[in-house]
Amino acid sequence: MEPRNQTSASPFILLGLSENPEQETLLFSLFLCMYLTTVVGNLLIILAISVDSHLHTPMYFFLANLSLVDFCLATNTIPKMLVSLQTGSKAISYPCCLTQMYFFHFFGIVDSVIIAMMAYDRFVAICHPLHYATIMSPRLCGLLVGAPWAFSCFISLTHILLMARLVFCGSHEVPHYFCDLTPILRLSCTDTSVNRIFILIVAGMVIATPFVCILASYARILAAIMKVPSAGGRKKAFSTCSSHLSVVALFYGTTIGIYLCPSSVRTAVKEKASAVMYTAVTPMLNPFIYSLRNRDLKGALRKLVNRKITSSS
Repeated sequence: MEPRNQTSASPFILLGLSENPEQETLLFSLFLCMYLTTVVGNLLIILAISVDSHLHTPMYFFLANLSLVDFCLATNTIPKMLVSLQTGSKAISYPCCLTQMYFFHFFGIVDSVIIAMMAYDRFVAICHPLHYATIMSPRLCGLLVGAPWAFSCFISLTHILLMARLVFCGSHEVPHYFCDLTPILRLSCTDTSVNRIFILIVAGMVIATPFVCILASYARILAAIMKVPSAGGRKKAFSTCSSHLSVVALFYGTTIGIYLCPSSVRTAVKEKASAVMYTAVTPMLNPFIYSLRNRDLKGALRKLVNRKITSSS
């Protein structure tokens, strides 16, 4: 038990995105701008949807929850990296590392499931428009959003409990900018087969399964759109899905590369690049993707900004 207590008390060293000190100022400025943009963009989306009664629909309810999760996901990883770049301290305590790991997977799982729920919402809206209000009732929407939060809490806690039983008796240097499962597991000197099997099971449930469901939903949506007689009608129907498809491509393109690709083709550099896309770039771009292509949301944001300007003056 003594080695376990000793290793649990030892901090991990997050090596960050680059070990070149000359690049730290550039990285700090870049990620600070990205984080501020993420915070402002996602909070504006949430506020605009909250105050505009015209946006109190299932689609925008899911979007508000997605913006909340994106904000939390970025906040869980980027501020710690910014502090490390500014102070030069790369150490993170064992409890803090597990806490960061828990919330990273907690919000990541919720993010994946909500994106799948948004695809289902578009499927019902386009393929069953006459029954949309009945099917997408407030009760069902609340269940579709609430269930992923409860499920993610259980799965993330299981990850941490499995991680807490491991012993780290060698190097504590993590070639990453936050505590993620895969790079931490490589440092363990005990058997991690149970952890890796559980990672594959969870990835299948929260990444592969939602992605397949999204593909199936859009296959039905595409078939329904092609039956629309007018070109204008087809364009209007597809425009309601284009923003979501962009988010799907960004999100699943990176998460599949991190958790479902064979370990033989993954490197530390590829993992960090994919993680940056997943934790920083995607949460930053999502508000722009939805606001620039959505006339109702742009109108709500414009009203919100004008209201703030009027009240301040």
